[in-house]
Amino acid sequence: MQTKEMRIRTLQFNLLMALAVWSCWYGFGGDFAVESIIKNWQVALTMVFGSLVGGGTSEGGGAVAFPVFTKILHIPPNEARVFALGIQSIGMTAASLTIFFMRARIEWRVLPYAGIAGIIGIIFSTYFIVPLVSPPLVKIAFTIMVSSLAIALLLMNRGGKSARHEQLPVFGTREKSMIIAAGLVGGIMSGLVGCGENIATFMVMVLLFRLSEKVATPTTVILMTMVTLAGFFLHIFGIGDFTPVVQGYWLAAVPIVVVGAPLGAFLCSMMSKRTIANVLIFLISLEFLSTVFIIPMSPAVAMTAAATLASFGLLNWYMCRVDFYAPRKTEQEMPGGAMPQPA
Repeated sequence: MQTKEMRIRTLQFNLLMALAVWSCWYGFGGDFAVESIIKNWQVALTMVFGSLVGGGTSEGGGAVAFPVFTKILHIPPNEARVFALGIQSIGMTAASLTIFFMRARIEWRVLPYAGIAGIIGIIFSTYFIVPLVSPPLVKIAFTIMVSSLAIALLLMNRGGKSARHEQLPVFGTREKSMIIAAGLVGGIMSGLVGCGENIATFMVMVLLFRLSEKVATPTTVILMTMVTLAGFFLHIFGIGDFTPVVQGYWLAAVPIVVVGAPLGAFLCSMMSKRTIANVLIFLISLEFLSTVFIIPMSPAVAMTAAATLASFGLLNWYMCRVDFYAPRKTEQEMPGGAMPQPA
């Protein structure tokens, strides 16, 4: 739990960071940056909520931006995807710096394995998968991804309090392999919709490895930052689709997210894991309902989506039920010879 002095210092740090970004924002965009906020006020308003979610949860700011852009503002998915990566490169980086400043507990060993796999996944997805997927399927894929997170959260909290590790009790070949797989899948999803690395790794760490949500959340924020920066630079220098239109959206949101994302990380540090889960479930429920009632789907697409979601649900249920560390729960295998303690 943070002291009052530490909270004040964190808010001061966030203010200084915001002032620095605002200065660069106006220096880069000038009057065009100011006009972008006025012209694209819907984007700025969306990212008030998106940045809080992105900085404080495992869902990512793109998880709010992408569905609002594609379903309500009717922005093409390819523009929404680039925007999500671009704006998260600011917001998630700011949130990560706040996490570092607060000295939040992070599972550092996960970062290189999931991060590198995620970067490989987003590059592969951008060049080889995105061109083959139609816009409606991209929207549905996003819904399936975040809905699987809701299933995970419901399963996680169904049985009340359960033992949670403050760090992974064992980090051997099996753990590394699972983390790499989750990072790769998350990177592929990030290439499709602008987020996903955080969701995939969060589910594996929390459901399978029983890592505390209070540790998994800041860890996934940092992971998403790594993948987001790689993806954004890829779109700028590799594909070249950071168009003037997307730049306008980006400039409208930058001064918002540099405040909202660190604030989200700050608020998350003071919230209980049950509260964080309930907020995510509520947001994901809205996203699911909007897909059902707004996006027209053929029977074949609807059945495919339902079957995929059911498969994710079964996978999450299995991860909740299996005792992953059972064969290796010996004192010799635990860090320092200690058995895992509940979080």
